[in-house]
Amino acid sequence: MHYRPLGNTGLTVSVAGLGCGGNSRLGLGRGASFDECVGVARAAIDLGVNFLDTAEAYGTEEIVGAAVKAYDRDKLVISTKALFKEGDTAETVTRKVEASLKRLGLDHVDVFHFHAVGPAAYEHHRDVLAPALLRLKEQGKVRHVGLTETGPRDPEQAMLSRAVEEAPWEVVMLAYSLVNQGARTRVFPVTARRGIGTLLMFVVRNIFSNDAYRRAVFAKLVEDGRLDASVLAGGDDPLAFLVAEGGAASITDAAYRYARHEKGADVILFGTGNRAHVKANIESILRPPLPAPVVERLHRTFGHLSGVGLDLPGPVKA
Repeated sequence: MHYRPLGNTGLTVSVAGLGCGGNSRLGLGRGASFDECVGVARAAIDLGVNFLDTAEAYGTEEIVGAAVKAYDRDKLVISTKALFKEGDTAETVTRKVEASLKRLGLDHVDVFHFHAVGPAAYEHHRDVLAPALLRLKEQGKVRHVGLTETGPRDPEQAMLSRAVEEAPWEVVMLAYSLVNQGARTRVFPVTARRGIGTLLMFVVRNIFSNDAYRRAVFAKLVEDGRLDASVLAGGDDPLAFLVAEGGAASITDAAYRYARHEKGADVILFGTGNRAHVKANIESILRPPLPAPVVERLHRTFGHLSGVGLDLPGPVKA
C-alpha cells in the first residue's frame, strides 16, 4: 500500500480508501449478512487500507465499527457523515455526531463531514452548523471537519468551489473521474494551496463498468453535441483505447489509475461488497500512471464535460 498526508490534517492515509456506501454498501446492497460485510471491510484493512468512509445514510456505521475492533484504532482513519436540512441547529449536529459514535462504537471519528451539501444550503452549514462541529472537535469527539459535495445535483461544483476558499473545512469529498474532470481546474489548485485533504468519489461508476450503458451514454453525448462524432470513429466505445493503447487491464482499471495519479488527489475511494474485488480494486489504484499521451488524450477529449458518469446508487439499464 502507498500512504500520503491528508492535506494539512496531520493524518497519514492509504491512497486507496474503502467507501462503505454506493451500490454495494459493503455487501448490504446484495443482501449479504452482517458478518460477511464485516469480512469485506477487514479484507481491505488486511491489505493495508487504513481509511474507511461511512455515513449515517449508508447504514454501514455498525459494520465499520465491528470491523475495526480487531485492529489498532490509532492506525486507522475513520470518516463518517450525516445529512442536515434547513432548520437543523447546533443541537442537531451534536445529536447526530453522538449517534454516529454510538453506532461505530468509538469515542471519536477522525473526520466528520456534512454530507451532500448543495449550493443553496452551504451558508447554513457554514454559519449555523459548523460552529457546533468545531466545538465537538475541541471536545475530541471529531478530529477534523469536512464536507462532501452532491455531485449529481451540483455538476459545476458551485458549492465546493466556494467552500475550499473558506474556513473551517479541512477535508472535502468530491466527484472526479476521467469523464468528469472539472476539479482539475476548479478545486485541486485551491485545495493544494490551502492544505485541504481530498477524497475522490465517483471515480468508478456504471459508465466504466457497464459496457452497454457506457455506449448508450456516449451515443447520447454525441447526439446532444457535447462530444464530437469523431470519438465514435473507431467504434461505439470512445474509451476502448484505454485498453488497446493505454495498457490498462480494463476500463475500470484505467479509471482508478487516472484518478489516483491526478495531482491533488489524496484518497481514491472504492466500494465493493465482494471480498475478491477488494484486492483487484486496490491493485488498480496502486498501478503506475497511464501513459502521458493517453492522459493528454483524455483531457483533450473529455475535459470540457461536466456531470457525466455521476449516476446515483441504484440499478442502471442501458
